Amino acid sequence: MLKRPFLPALLLALPFASMTYAQDWSAVESEARGQTVYFNAWGGSDVINSYIEWAAERVAEESGVQVELVKITDAAAVVTRISTEFGAGNTDEGSVDLMWVNGENFRRLKQEGLLAESWAQDLPNSELVDYRLPVTTDFTVPTDGQESPWGGAQLTLIYHPDRLATPPSNAQELLGLAQDQPGMLAYPRVPDFHATSFLKQLLLDLSEEDSALYQPVTDSEFERVTAPLWGYLDQLHPLLWREAQAFPQGIAQMHSLFADGELLTSLSFNPNDAANLVRSGTLPEGVRSFGFQRGMLGNIHFVAIPANSKSKAGAKVFANFLISPEAQLRKADLDIWGDPSVLDPSKVSGPSAAQLIERDPAALPATTPWIAEPHASWVEPLEKAWLARYGAGS
Repeated sequence: MLKRPFLPALLLALPFASMTYAQDWSAVESEARGQTVYFNAWGGSDVINSYIEWAAERVAEESGVQVELVKITDAAAVVTRISTEFGAGNTDEGSVDLMWVNGENFRRLKQEGLLAESWAQDLPNSELVDYRLPVTTDFTVPTDGQESPWGGAQLTLIYHPDRLATPPSNAQELLGLAQDQPGMLAYPRVPDFHATSFLKQLLLDLSEEDSALYQPVTDSEFERVTAPLWGYLDQLHPLLWREAQAFPQGIAQMHSLFADGELLTSLSFNPNDAANLVRSGTLPEGVRSFGFQRGMLGNIHFVAIPANSKSKAGAKVFANFLISPEAQLRKADLDIWGDPSVLDPSKVSGPSAAQLIERDPAALPATTPWIAEPHASWVEPLEKAWLARYGAGS
């Protein structure tokens, strides 16, 4: 009987990969062994930090790559540091080898030519990514292989069926709910991230996803497209919690007000958040998540390699592990992190495929359509206009 020649498990999972492709990746792995990767990532969550440390241990075991987590509070400051290094002539000994990034920070890195070129599509596990998700653009800016997707996020509304039998399916129904039950709805104060995201959600819904939102903002288009939003908020604000003379200081306060029965809904940008909060005892059993019929604002968070990284091969190996089924399933586990996967279950074999499809009953239904983020240039004028109109409240 002929024996099947040994092939790495990864190659078996990618039947159309050429031997040259496999040899190229083998060369990357050889170069990476022994390298140290300084991974700059937001360090404000013990849960996320623990996950990254686990991933670092796995990559050290499997590939001989050492990953050092550099905890940051502001990705924009890291972008400035990379830019400063380049300005000083440091083109191959940078302090950052991999960073967690998306949105405006990616846009700046790309515009200034600070990123390694066209590497993400060469990761073997990139074949498993779900390309129905918005993984090839980042706030409308094409990623062009300069970022590798890591996880997904989608704006999510939270309610309890015992208190709200039928959640609103669009912005107008949300306004109707506020009219029926004044004082029972709220959103955080701009420029809180969740507040700005909620504004973008309303703007997308009210404008029927006007195409201008996906182009760099201009004064004339801003005035035209946002006019329905300001008219809507003028009606909504007097009906909100404390008549919008005060706003929750963030989603933690919103969750608390919701749990205490002062609000009918809460808000998150993690579709699994309600399930996590039930497990932690922050929210009561029976809560559910919902989105609008047209869809909910969603984006992907990525990892990127600066062009002056001194450990590019090691960074690629770590980025490849982060989109492996093992790492994605652990990240999506509600007891570990609960961050949604970017993998396509149809491309993953065995029990892993079923696990990727599973959703906790409290989580946002997987059938909720994604609406891509508007162009990043809309954020600043949107926040400024809101503050000029409504910022006098505390």
